[in-house]
Amino acid sequence: MKTTLFTTFALLLSTVASAADWKLQRMPWGDPDLQGIWTSATITTLQRPDELEQLVITEAQATALEKYGEEILKDIDTLPEGDLKAGENVGGYNSAWLDPGTRVLRVNGEPRSSIIVEPADGEVPYTYLGRGRFYWQGYKWMQRHDNPEERPEGERCIVGFGSTGGPPMLPVLYNNNYQFVQSPEEVLILVEMNHNIRTIRMEGQPLPEAIRPWLGDSTGRWEGDTLVVRTTQFHPQQNMRAAIKHQLYMTEDSVVEERFTRTSEHELLYQFTITDDSIYTQPWRGELTLRASEGPIYEYACHEGNYALPNILAGARQEEKE
Repeated sequence: MKTTLFTTFALLLSTVASAADWKLQRMPWGDPDLQGIWTSATITTLQRPDELEQLVITEAQATALEKYGEEILKDIDTLPEGDLKAGENVGGYNSAWLDPGTRVLRVNGEPRSSIIVEPADGEVPYTYLGRGRFYWQGYKWMQRHDNPEERPEGERCIVGFGSTGGPPMLPVLYNNNYQFVQSPEEVLILVEMNHNIRTIRMEGQPLPEAIRPWLGDSTGRWEGDTLVVRTTQFHPQQNMRAAIKHQLYMTEDSVVEERFTRTSEHELLYQFTITDDSIYTQPWRGELTLRASEGPIYEYACHEGNYALPNILAGARQEEKE
């Protein structure tokens, strides 16, 4: 036991010393170096679970959540005896295809119960109208199979599921990696799913209002050593960002301000604020720690839209006949 305690103490001192020795690296032209491959993978969700009241949770609660996440992955791989019946639910991916993260989100070392930090309840602060629009869009996704344009963008291989491409850039079940590349005039963020690239124009002017990219129009500036990015003019088909870990409704005129601050060799602090008086009662904020990924990022070759979408529409026509 003495040996174990000594080893643990030595590792702790080594970690503290390494953090103390770290120095922010800069690009040749002087900007902070944010380049690298980063991951947002975490079992922590956007909104706070009902059973947790506080933003910062105890170590015991964090351990329990991590164990629960591990058990879910094990259950996915537990197959029933015998053959699966045709026409019924045959399941989806096994755990080999998933990468949801194994740890609770930690920001500045604190274990967190939600990505949202404001409002204090950890919930998206919809107005009554905003919540109604959220439910209506969800209903259309579930019930409308008349044409491909009404199917989710991830299903159509246009952008990733949920808000993985952002902004805000939120973790999903897999493919939570991003690669940052910088020049004096631009910062590029390669989103693993669906291999989209966000172009942040430094000190740039907004695009004409009629131009609405899938991931919005992003302009950036430096505030000290923090990259501040303002994004608006989203594509109207990006209003609903739905995934297993988060369901989020925005509008094409929502404004997202992101802040990227490198805090160590292996971590980026990612903060965002979303403002839209038409659907939210107040601006709301979230925080994530982006951790250095082992990389590299391989091309995400999405095929749902190539093969599954015709079957989805054909299945709906058959259901209508029956």
